[in-house]
Amino acid sequence: METILYVEDDLSLIDGLEYTLETNGYSVDNARTVKQALALFNSKSYHLLLLDVTLPDGSGFEICKEVRKSSSVPIIFLTASDQEISIVKGLDMGGDDYITKPFKLNELLSRIKALLRRSAGFSQSVFLDANGIKVDLMERLVWKNGVLLDLPLVEYKLLCLLMRNPNHLLTRETILDSLWDGAGNYVDDNTLSVYVRRLRNKIEETPNAPQHLLTERGIGYKWVVE
Repeated sequence: METILYVEDDLSLIDGLEYTLETNGYSVDNARTVKQALALFNSKSYHLLLLDVTLPDGSGFEICKEVRKSSSVPIIFLTASDQEISIVKGLDMGGDDYITKPFKLNELLSRIKALLRRSAGFSQSVFLDANGIKVDLMERLVWKNGVLLDLPLVEYKLLCLLMRNPNHLLTRETILDSLWDGAGNYVDDNTLSVYVRRLRNKIEETPNAPQHLLTERGIGYKWVVE
């Protein structure tokens, strides 16, 4: 059974969402503060984290920051704010997805299932290796010139997708479909651009003059094998 750490302090939401998740086959632990969440995370293994942004003793961003020091577990932010700066902050800290309150339970369940499926789908005992970048698909680890990189799940999937299709231009639509299991319903072009920029800053020596990840403006991206 897949386990979820649900961090939320609003009592009007906790029971209903916990019941829905458990009815759909998940084991759920609830924490209502940053302190409780980190204590649970450090004592138990989880398949996915659902983090409310606003908590009594801090924020979900703080939890994400601590978790990312040791784990690549998928993280979904639950936020009452749809402001771009809040969304980008969560993604930049290592979040894999976000959903804005109020949300439909079926949509949240779909995102959870898709993220868990994508996470499990990349557990293969093979390697990708090109241009000084090496990917261990079994352990979901990435190295650049021997140095381990910290890549959240979506950046990791984006890198693998490009490396598996060397010297082929992948349109933005193709990338969105591959990353989000649909027609890009859960992300827009601006969010994809954020992921690409973050990945480029990590794999390129000079991100403004890329050698490995090239852009054809308005169309898509390709991984160039030298």
